[in-house]
Amino acid sequence: QLQLVESGGGTVQPGGSLTLSCAASGFIVDYYAIGWFRQAPGKEREGVSCISGSGSVTAYDDSVKGRFTISRDNKKNTVILKMGSLKPEDTAVYYCAAGWDRYPSICTGGPQRGRYEDWGQGTQVTVSS
Repeated sequence: QLQLVESGGGTVQPGGSLTLSCAASGFIVDYYAIGWFRQAPGKEREGVSCISGSGSVTAYDDSVKGRFTISRDNKKNTVILKMGSLKPEDTAVYYCAAGWDRYPSICTGGPQRGRYEDWGQGTQVTVSS
C-alpha cells in the first residue's frame, strides 16, 4: 500500500528555516514524481515545488523560488523540502503527494495538483513572531 508521511513542520520566526521530509513506502519511488503542496486557512491548496522520479527535473512556484530547495534520496525513499527566509504568508499545512511519472515528467511546468494521485496527511508550518 502506497503511503506518504510528512514530518518536520513547526513554528518559526520570520526569516527562519525549516526542513520538511516526505517518507514514502509501499511503492518504487523511482517511478514517481513527488510534489509539495500547501493549504492555508480559507484558501485553495496550491503547488509549492516538485521533483521528477529521477530527480533530474525540479520546479518551484514563483512565491518560493530562491528560498526553497527540493531534493530526493531514492535509496532512502525520502524527499526533502528545505525552506529558508520564511515569511508569515508561508504559514500553511504542507502536503507531499506522489504521481506516476513519465516522459516528459509530470513535474515539468510546475506542481499541478491534478497530476498527483496519492497524498500524505500534512504537516503544519507556522511562521510568526
